[in-house]
Amino acid sequence: MPIDVHEGKSVFDRNGFAILESFISPDEVVDITDHLDEYIKKIVPTLSVNEALYEDKNDPATLFRLENMGKHDLYFNAILTSPRFMEMAALYLEDEIDVGGMELFAKAPRIGNPTPPHQDGYYFMRNPPVAMTFWIAIDRADEDNGCLCYVKGSQRTTMRPHNMSNALGFSQGIIDYNEQDTALEAKAVINPGDVIAHHCMVVHRTGANRTNRPRRALGCVYFGKSAKLDVEGQTAYRKVLFEKWENEGKI
Repeated sequence: MPIDVHEGKSVFDRNGFAILESFISPDEVVDITDHLDEYIKKIVPTLSVNEALYEDKNDPATLFRLENMGKHDLYFNAILTSPRFMEMAALYLEDEIDVGGMELFAKAPRIGNPTPPHQDGYYFMRNPPVAMTFWIAIDRADEDNGCLCYVKGSQRTTMRPHNMSNALGFSQGIIDYNEQDTALEAKAVINPGDVIAHHCMVVHRTGANRTNRPRRALGCVYFGKSAKLDVEGQTAYRKVLFEKWENEGKI
């Protein structure tokens, strides 16, 4: 049965994530997919190299990340700023809300690579780390094509040590991920229209896409107003990161 938003809040508080089944209607999923195809066709060619990332920058079929979608398209901005997500973010974070942004997370068939274990809060650089993502499934995500795997309850711990990874688009990975983490993992198998709400401190990862099926999702990020951005730290981090990717020929 579809999970109730308020029931989802208790699961979110306990585990760091909650799956809201059938939160997006089948018709809406079709509409999102159609608009995404148009976005890729018309807007992606105009984006900077930092806003459209590919497993192989010479192969458009390997697109796996789009940044700032709400900034470039009114349709996606309307989803990002819609009351149903804004109000749910306020409920789940127990704070007033600042809108972050919308991203595409994709794993192309037989190409999509694993994502290392990480905490989104490490990238967000907000203090305190009051932030979350709604992960809107466009395709089915399962163990074979790279579903999200969460370490239940890990949002209640401190920030784990991260170090530079070789995964384009996920520059940092947890360096002390261990058997205890693996034992607490829950695989979030979801279908089109399902939405995962996850806290920025919950540890999560994905596997590779070993199938002939795509695995696409939209990520809508929200920050609590109490969470203050380390502007200087974020600017310095992104500068080093993009220089590294450029030197390695990844962007």
